[in-house]
Amino acid sequence: MAEKRVLITDDDKQTRDLVSTFLGYKGYTVFQACDAMEALEKIEAEDIDLVVTDVMMPKVNGLEFIKRVKAIRPELVAIVYSAYGNSVMTANLLKAGAFFYLEKPFDLEELDSIIQRGFEHHALQSRSYRSVPSVRNRSRINMIGESSKMMALFELIEKVADSDSTVLILGESGTGKELVAQSIHELSSRKNKNFVPVNCGAIPDELLESELFGHVKGSFTGAVTNRIGRFEMADRGTLFLDEIGDMKTSLQVKLLRVLQSRELEPVGATRSKKINTRIIAATNQNLENLVEEKMFREDLFYRLSVIPIIIPPLRERKEDIPLLVDNFIEKFSRESRRSVQGFDREAMESLIAFDWPGNIRELENLVERMVILKGNGTITLEDLPAKYRGKSLAKPRVESVSLPIDGICLSSAVEEFENRLIIQALEKTGGNKKEAATLLNLKRTTFIEKLKKKKMLATDLAYAS
Repeated sequence: MAEKRVLITDDDKQTRDLVSTFLGYKGYTVFQACDAMEALEKIEAEDIDLVVTDVMMPKVNGLEFIKRVKAIRPELVAIVYSAYGNSVMTANLLKAGAFFYLEKPFDLEELDSIIQRGFEHHALQSRSYRSVPSVRNRSRINMIGESSKMMALFELIEKVADSDSTVLILGESGTGKELVAQSIHELSSRKNKNFVPVNCGAIPDELLESELFGHVKGSFTGAVTNRIGRFEMADRGTLFLDEIGDMKTSLQVKLLRVLQSRELEPVGATRSKKINTRIIAATNQNLENLVEEKMFREDLFYRLSVIPIIIPPLRERKEDIPLLVDNFIEKFSRESRRSVQGFDREAMESLIAFDWPGNIRELENLVERMVILKGNGTITLEDLPAKYRGKSLAKPRVESVSLPIDGICLSSAVEEFENRLIIQALEKTGGNKKEAATLLNLKRTTFIEKLKKKKMLATDLAYAS
């Protein structure tokens, strides 16, 4: 029977020891960590299968910890507990990937039952992640990624490449839609013919028709010669229509006619031309919404989306971030003649924790900037722009304090500063002591004791709901 390895993460040693002893008696191999940073090291070093963690911990809280764990080891099962839970916290934890949430204090036998279910879930998850699609022509797909979502994307690229069906690539800005289109072309029987990209959003409406279909001499002012369009340039090859959602409706009609008849008519021409061009379209817009708003033709939408391909955003495949970063560092170090070795652990964890609204393009731009500015050595957390450091990783700002000539009472100054923070926490939470304690990273009982000791319960009542 395979060894079942469990990690208990809690800053309270008494709880850790109690849970560890009980689970050890139940036959599990148990490891302990006093905070999230130590837990991440243990997960990496000890090949942990399941983690049981408290929410309220120093340095990095349980929610952020779960996000990092799922980015690094998406199949790992996380069971979370807390004495200060609420519906919002529970929803956020489950959304981040927690398997189960327990209210503290909890029954140890109940915990064992949940862990057993967790290991059953882990077995299913592991099989799912091991069942990575086989990609025969991986080396010919010029994209980086080893996550399950990217491997599934690569398999789909292989499957559609050999057909002549129209493909619609959907994905947020910066996810690499043109790279997918190029890969489909390179794996197809058309690979020795032209791959012609057109950005429909970058060409003025009045010029796009001529750009796509060509024109004959004298068809409009400035048409001094015959000119073939992008469709003819891509004859027997592939035409990639990027940002198809920006195309005006009058031009959509003409595009639909080409897709249906495989014939085009240059601007000003009186006769049609036969073409053999494969169409791959892409957009970061929701075409179904545009159809409902009458901004995109429904018949064209269905004609384009014969085979839809959805590219996952970077935030859904964070395990690929280290691979992408290494590739970009090597590329930009070579191009700019720098000798940057990489990002240190804290900096890399911060990149993994970030949500990347600009996707791979944003990550690539950041790495290029860091390589040029750093020049050599290792990029640290302090080197990163503030927005990429994350709330939990950013170092607290230290306010400048002037020491009076006649000195100061340190104890009084510290107590005054603490009192101000407590009052601010109560103000922000409308007097909710549980939420105020959470803001200050304190247990509720500890927070109440502070209020009593400081005789601040009257102040607290002023904010009570």
